Amino acid sequence: MSNKLRTYLDEVTDELYHKVSWPTRAELQSSAIVVLIATLIVSLMIFLMDFSFSKIMGVFYNFFNQ
Repeated sequence: MSNKLRTYLDEVTDELYHKVSWPTRAELQSSAIVVLIATLIVSLMIFLMDFSFSKIMGVFYNFFNQ
């Protein structure tokens, strides 16, 4: 069992060092900026929808409470 585990770990290490293409620092930074901008846009959209629905529901409840 120990020999199989050692072989597995050796193969995993070899694959991580020689077969996986890691992004460069510039690629990583540009991807992070894209994710940050997309997150800000989605959060703004959710905020606007929540704000709008709360105002609409407030008008709706006030209409029936009078």
